[in-house]
Amino acid sequence: MNAFIKAYKIIRDLGLPKLWFYASYQWGLRSGAVRRATPNQSSAYAGSPSLPPYPAFPKISPSELDKVLQEADEILSGQVRLFGGPSVPLDLDAGASEEHWTALARNKPKEDIKLIWEPGRFGWAVTLARAYAYSGDPVYAQDFWEKCLHFLKMHPPNLGRQWESAQEVAIRLLVLIFCDRVFANAPMTVQTDRQRLWQAIAEHAQRIPPTLAYARAQNNNHLLSEAAGLYAAGCYLGDHPQAKEWQQSGWRWLNWGFQHQISSTGTYVQHSVNYHRLMLQIALFTDHLRRESGEEPWSPKTLEKLRAATRWLWALTDPDTGRTPNLGANDGAYILPLTSAPIHDYRPVLDAAAKAFLEEDLYGRSELAEMASWFELSASPASDSKVPQALDMLRLAGENHRAFIHVAHYNDRPSHADQLHVDLWWQGFNIAMDPGTFSYNASPPWDNAFSSTHYHNTPTLDGRDQMTRISRFLWLDWAQAEINAHEIDDTGALSRVTAAHNGYLGLGVYPTRSLTTTADGWQVVDKILPCGKVRQKHHQVALTWLMPDWGWQFITEKTLRISNAEVIIILEIEGAEALHLFRGGKRLAGQLTPEPTWGWCAPTYGVKQPALLLVASVTGPLPLELQSTWYCETNPS
Repeated sequence: MNAFIKAYKIIRDLGLPKLWFYASYQWGLRSGAVRRATPNQSSAYAGSPSLPPYPAFPKISPSELDKVLQEADEILSGQVRLFGGPSVPLDLDAGASEEHWTALARNKPKEDIKLIWEPGRFGWAVTLARAYAYSGDPVYAQDFWEKCLHFLKMHPPNLGRQWESAQEVAIRLLVLIFCDRVFANAPMTVQTDRQRLWQAIAEHAQRIPPTLAYARAQNNNHLLSEAAGLYAAGCYLGDHPQAKEWQQSGWRWLNWGFQHQISSTGTYVQHSVNYHRLMLQIALFTDHLRRESGEEPWSPKTLEKLRAATRWLWALTDPDTGRTPNLGANDGAYILPLTSAPIHDYRPVLDAAAKAFLEEDLYGRSELAEMASWFELSASPASDSKVPQALDMLRLAGENHRAFIHVAHYNDRPSHADQLHVDLWWQGFNIAMDPGTFSYNASPPWDNAFSSTHYHNTPTLDGRDQMTRISRFLWLDWAQAEINAHEIDDTGALSRVTAAHNGYLGLGVYPTRSLTTTADGWQVVDKILPCGKVRQKHHQVALTWLMPDWGWQFITEKTLRISNAEVIIILEIEGAEALHLFRGGKRLAGQLTPEPTWGWCAPTYGVKQPALLLVASVTGPLPLELQSTWYCETNPS
């Protein structure tokens, strides 16, 4: 892309304020101003917290206790499950260095920076805190203090990678406050250790303001996390000389962030289910601190947005499994994991958010209410059992099936080029799925590869993404989608949606998609229409469907059967010239040469597993039409 055109599009799409804040941050780094503002200096804070230790802990069932202790015992042995993935060694020295973080920030580390940062988010410490709270066994308190003090020793203020991101610092700050209140009265806790932890909270809070310009340039979860860190530090260390300033600044940016980052219909600015949950977790923790500190309530505008955001997540969450479509970027973020539910179960956060902001108990199930109990939340049963809709991720649902279609209007940076992506679920199985993220920072071709259109269940034209990719995280020429028509069945449920997006207008092409529920599955019709001045030009259309790694068989040239022990899925595609099937970067059928990234999915960050990627291809003059018909049934075997 021409440099002038590229600069124009960046200004047009990102806006001058964001670019100004980003330039200010870069100037601070390069001039040395940020380094001077974040010295390697330990805090001399000698006060005490404004909030007392937790007076009581929630109650959980014996089976839940067994889960907590099993996970905590892994941590005692030096193992941890990063991002909810497999057990790996807990490296508390990751990122340690004698260099100032500003010097390190100019050079990428050899490994994925998120693998360095994740142990520093102290999710493992929350597990130890829960284990101590429920068992009373001092071994968990002792292990926390040993690991926490070791981490603080290995990562002095502003030295090393763990201080590079103010967001990471802020998340760690929140957990330190939580753990201090849990372990305060443990037999192994001594005053000098607590005093060191309070000093660490002050050191972390002082790190945030000098680079707040970067968070404002991002205008996403970075800003909310850092605002929450400032607000929490101000609430907790009320006698610190900077406490009032931290608290006021954090409160201001929290309210501003919630009001500007959440749409009136509840969509979060990053169009990501996982970041949406992170946003609600930040809201829940700061709301708890607000109530405990006796501070003013949220502004009506903020509360209205948090209610809408809660309803949005409710619309996407399966009530039986807690799973949602893996929409948008997923970096495995889960701060304050106050639950034994797996990371893909969104119900614990949704349960707490509904109690806090809707004043409704959606589930009435104690095993999902642990997080709400920690935040002292309760509510009456939901008065209306009707699940809301998320207008940018419309749901067609029945007794044993769910289907979603992504129809977004972007007001801020998209993370994935995935307009009109369709997610299909049958009897709890995600049979047409979003690939997830895998890694932001791996070496090519794995550097955020799954954000491209080709990896989503939507057509790709002439091998091009729906938007223009400039870097790993930046898309320009945002594709905007709209709903053209919809139908409601006799029960009042949505049964058909027709939508389109403008991402290929530059090619003179207007793709539309119709998603319809049938008696035993769905029908998806893609029409690739000409628009503007009609040119007799041939176009290449590639329709992709990403499916689970099950047994497969082509019944005919255009009909694929996949199955596991419980269900059989048959996909019949009309209008394609050829079908191509890939798994784990290898071709199983067809003629297309595979890319190493084809036929994979990432259930959480840093974890990839094989999947079946079906590509239906056709080349010809417009209009072109592809029809995908899904038949689902129980496996009699």
